[in-house]
Amino acid sequence: MVFVTGGSGLIGSFLIPELLRQGHQVKALYRGQVPAVAGAEQVQWVEGDILDPTLLSEALMGVAYVFHSAGLVSYAPQDAALLKQVNIEGTANIVDACLEAGSIKLCHVSSIAAVGRPKHAEVLTESAKWDPAAEVSAYASSKYFGELEVWRGVAEGLDAVIVNPSIILGPADWSRSSTQLFRYVYSERPFYTAGEANFVDVRDVVEAMLRLTFSGMSGERFILNAERMSYKAFFEKTAACFGRKAPGMRVPAALAEVVWRLEHARAWLTGARPLITKDTARVSRKPHFFSNNKIRKAIGIEFRPVSESVAWVCRELQGQMAVSSLQGAG
Repeated sequence: MVFVTGGSGLIGSFLIPELLRQGHQVKALYRGQVPAVAGAEQVQWVEGDILDPTLLSEALMGVAYVFHSAGLVSYAPQDAALLKQVNIEGTANIVDACLEAGSIKLCHVSSIAAVGRPKHAEVLTESAKWDPAAEVSAYASSKYFGELEVWRGVAEGLDAVIVNPSIILGPADWSRSSTQLFRYVYSERPFYTAGEANFVDVRDVVEAMLRLTFSGMSGERFILNAERMSYKAFFEKTAACFGRKAPGMRVPAALAEVVWRLEHARAWLTGARPLITKDTARVSRKPHFFSNNKIRKAIGIEFRPVSESVAWVCRELQGQMAVSSLQGAG
């Protein structure tokens, strides 16, 4: 029996069908509405959230493996308290429930945001030290301290692995998470930043999670990353797949600093969520590459090139739009 959190998210929507295909019994946590994932009728759905310790204790009865992919991704300043609650306290609850149940192996989905950023280091590995004095986003901090809860569990005897994926590419609701990048290009927005980002295909993330969890490895963290690419190149590849016009106006760093301050003021005055924050304006200017050497040596995985992932996501999203158009016409 396998228990999955975050079943409605991008990872969960690919993880659950693969678990079922491999013959596992699956329990999954949901809130509000049962996610429309492939094989949903075969899943034992548990309504609730990771902030309910009692519910988690009951849900993990009879479970052998837990995939914890639920989490909040936000760079909005007003979400700082919620990030702490979901990504730290929620993870602590999962760890405690696993320890209470006993004989459970946990796969915790963290983020490259939780990897340390030593000064002048261009290539970052799992051993990069976290600097508590460094200026980081509330999101990065929440993912790092969420990891500490898992390490606390490991110290208490928990069998666990941690994965740190970069920006995950996959077809999902494009009003959420990283899939918004595809919506941005499809809408033919004009601007791009000069920075770079690290990307990984959701299918590779799921494969790595499964192979690590059902292996004898424990007490380790693994960066999951395919390659680094400039936003300009990423947008151009996406635009070519969609047959749309790529963003062509580069936003200088100085202008980005002005824009996030204006957005902060607008959000403060109106109560609206800022479209650009200090963290999102600055994160792309840090040219780090996150090494995938450890995971490749551990399980022999080879990551799909970003260009292949972009083409796949575009095709899938276009297919979803075509289906929606037909349903609307009907």
